[in-house]
Amino acid sequence: MADKTNTSQGTGAAPAVDSPDAIRNVVLVGPSGSGKTTLVEALLVASGVLNRPGTVLDGSTVCDFDDAEIRQQRSVGLSLASLPHDGAKVNLIDTPGYADFIGELRAGLRAADCALFVISASEGVDEPTKTVWQECAHVGMPRAVVITKLDHARANYQSALAAAQAAFGDKVLPLYLPAGDGLIGLLSQTYYDYSGGKRSTSTPDSSYDDQIEELRGTLIEGIIEESEDESLMDRYLEGEDIDQKVLIDDLERAVERGSFFPVIPVCSASGVGTHELLEVATSGFPSPLVHALPEVFSPHGVARTGLTCDPGGPLLAEVVKTTSDPYVGRVSLVRVFSGTIRPDATVHVSGHFTSFFGSQNSHADHDEDERIGTLSFPLGKVQRPAAQVVAGDLCAIGRLTRAETGDTLSDKSDPLLLKPWNMPEPLLPIAVQAHAKTDEDKLSVGLQRLAAEDPTLRIEQNPETHQIVLWCMGEAHSDVVLDALANRYGVTVDTVELRVPLRETFGGKAKGHGRHVKQSGGHGQYAVCDIEVEPLPQGSDFEFVDKVVGGAVPRQFIPSVEKGVRAQMEKGVTAGYPMVGIRVTLLDGKSHSVDSSDMAFQMAGGLALREAAAATKVSLLEPVDLVSVLVPDDLVGAVMSDLSGRRGRLLGTDKVGDDRTVVKAEVPQVEITRYAIDLRSLSHGAASFSREFSRYEAMPEGAAAKMKSSA
Repeated sequence: MADKTNTSQGTGAAPAVDSPDAIRNVVLVGPSGSGKTTLVEALLVASGVLNRPGTVLDGSTVCDFDDAEIRQQRSVGLSLASLPHDGAKVNLIDTPGYADFIGELRAGLRAADCALFVISASEGVDEPTKTVWQECAHVGMPRAVVITKLDHARANYQSALAAAQAAFGDKVLPLYLPAGDGLIGLLSQTYYDYSGGKRSTSTPDSSYDDQIEELRGTLIEGIIEESEDESLMDRYLEGEDIDQKVLIDDLERAVERGSFFPVIPVCSASGVGTHELLEVATSGFPSPLVHALPEVFSPHGVARTGLTCDPGGPLLAEVVKTTSDPYVGRVSLVRVFSGTIRPDATVHVSGHFTSFFGSQNSHADHDEDERIGTLSFPLGKVQRPAAQVVAGDLCAIGRLTRAETGDTLSDKSDPLLLKPWNMPEPLLPIAVQAHAKTDEDKLSVGLQRLAAEDPTLRIEQNPETHQIVLWCMGEAHSDVVLDALANRYGVTVDTVELRVPLRETFGGKAKGHGRHVKQSGGHGQYAVCDIEVEPLPQGSDFEFVDKVVGGAVPRQFIPSVEKGVRAQMEKGVTAGYPMVGIRVTLLDGKSHSVDSSDMAFQMAGGLALREAAAATKVSLLEPVDLVSVLVPDDLVGAVMSDLSGRRGRLLGTDKVGDDRTVVKAEVPQVEITRYAIDLRSLSHGAASFSREFSRYEAMPEGAAAKMKSSA
């Protein structure tokens, strides 16, 4: 694997295979700016798919083709580019590196069987990348490390290698040593020279002998430690020269098992290391046959077992990304786990997010049959026609009008359902409204389509504040959503201040007199009632007590008083928030034999409640969330101090693993509307949090006065 000669003769046509054994699904993971998209360009050129590479700066790369990506000069969505190499088809899945687009990264991890962790030689390893490495380790996904930007002015290969080893462990070892305009293969002790534009081989300069000897010894020991041949280490320690083929075979098996992680230095600009990286991808990384399928169920929730990556098996595929274009329509990027997809076939589409994630998502459950439209292999935005797609491969399907990201495709005669991958919870609320009346209908359609594309976007129509709230992963995510609404769907929206749903309650006991008397010819309106209002214990809602004696209020109008009180409670009495936690007692009243009516007593009940509110203190209640923050140990103090500054009530801490702690606190919702942004800034992306509603409690006077004045 390490030093074989590349025999790939790519032509730019869509590589097609008829066996899963010849497929490699590789996801590129790494920090924003580490060079993942540029690396894909270099690999496409090395395989002959492209004649020359595009650049991020001029917006000509294969993978960054979306208008938002071109404008922002960074990846915001998952994209696919396939290339042929040494008889195999390599599906390169480029993912965004920015934390706001973790949903796209998780979709890429689901579609892939192995991962390339891309690290810049001029930067270190950030915390989110370390977290993703641990997630891959948990499921045993094979990984390799690529150190890019060797030509950067601040490039320090040795420092980047040390950072990767510190972050990912001692089984992260280099296969090559950068030298001049090429690489030295540590196993073959051959110099691969790229100075002439094409790779040539020669003997390494003797000045590198000491480095080669040291690094080669460490590499061989690392490979032998992972060998299934237990006698190999003893033979090596006794001085035996282990055959290179034995070492390469053991290395490839260790990489496939996910117990050894080769490091390949690459310079995308010059092409140095691209052929070596393709060799690792095709020889070291496993085919889809090795990767276990996700959990499979029937649409009714019955577990289904025994399925494998078999082109002749039952159809089982998953939509890993959905895009909508006003001209092309909906395009679904699909990973086929079992069976074979053919054009014009009818498939069953199942979407059951509620079964796995509850009702708080923007994806309604659905089951329907749809006919497959065009079938193609994507090269970025270019769709290359496909005759069929076998198990293990990735493809694009056009015109699946109901399929959403995360949905399962299966045979209509044998419907199946894949358990969706874990979706990160969007925690940044953004309130929006249509800019003009003409935008209102388009806004609804645009949001529905965006929700179908992006499972990390949750759309809430808040029934209390009457606001449309977009729950996003962060500011960059919200910018992309608003950009798509404006430029893709032609909807102009305004962001407005988010209203937190507060409550009102009485601070003490008070009496109110409601008099609604009007005479305007004919039947008038006459109703008088006297009530007493008192606060109930925290957590209570509303009680209505009838203590009228002597028929002062006729029996048929007593429910009318209650109805009027409830209507006023919904409107609020001071700041316009619903009122809760009170007991209203009807004490007395007056009626008229002709002019009294249901509506008149409703009006009197509302007036009585408002008069009682004017006679005592009305308190505002605010929602309080239970917040759990997962943070590195060295940032616990800073996070606790920040939560306290948000009027948070600290509940305690719990250790998680060797170097992380969960900080738990109760924090008012009004204080954490932007916590997703603030926590990322405070922790440099190293911390994450979750929140869930706990209860309502009284807001402090100062904060309440501000809310009342702005109401």
